[in-house]
Amino acid sequence: MRSATTPLDLLVPRPEHLPPDPAETRLAALYDEDPGTGGWLRANFVSTVDGGAWGPDHLSGSINDDADWRVFRVLRAAADVVLVGAGTARHEGYTALDRPCDVPAGDRPLELALVTRSGRVPQQLVDGDRPPLVLTGEAGARTARRMAPADHVLAVPAGHDPDEVDLRAGRAALADRGLRRVLCEGGPTLLAALLADDLVDELCVTTSPCLVGPGPSRIVAASPAGAPGEDPRPAGVPASAPVPARLAHLLHAPGTGTLLARWLLR
Repeated sequence: MRSATTPLDLLVPRPEHLPPDPAETRLAALYDEDPGTGGWLRANFVSTVDGGAWGPDHLSGSINDDADWRVFRVLRAAADVVLVGAGTARHEGYTALDRPCDVPAGDRPLELALVTRSGRVPQQLVDGDRPPLVLTGEAGARTARRMAPADHVLAVPAGHDPDEVDLRAGRAALADRGLRRVLCEGGPTLLAALLADDLVDELCVTTSPCLVGPGPSRIVAASPAGAPGEDPRPAGVPASAPVPARLAHLLHAPGTGTLLARWLLR
């Protein structure tokens, strides 16, 4: 049994009220970050109190609320590109992205980038007017080029296995296109891989005030083949050592109890 050696401070800071604001000026300032020359990768996930990454319908939308939606809009407005696993894009019904029209944002379109080992692009994106960028390995690139414009296929094979996706090279390829503010929205397997490769600068987690019981994945998980919303690696993602995180701020929605935390990993 451990002895009690760590002091505890009870912190009750003076709250700052952030009422709904179409422009979300104050909320945007809280999440503002200079990407620097190396870029900035921010992940945004929602979780239940007992750690579930989705609700009974296998969709994250069933466990979020208006408070989460406010932050979601601010983070998309600040991003250059949204990064998701192709399975997540398929399962969650992603289409070409638009920035929130009433939140101050950049003057270029918000891009969507898919990570897929297979190279398969969801049909709703193949049929759309604005094809996504596709990060994939050598074999996946051959498939992706039949489904997306060749200049949108970014082949970033891993050295140990050219059919795997080198996420570090993928992030660099996005930066080469001027897409330095990267927002990862899922799924749990992709987040696990990004963390394992030490590529995440910031993790934003909304804690939804509900419990869903056993079944749903955690927000960080090496999911087995066939898991909802994932494009998993065959061997899964190995466990990594604990990653220190520093709390930048914690928001509370008094009407519901929803908590929105911003954790810095750098």
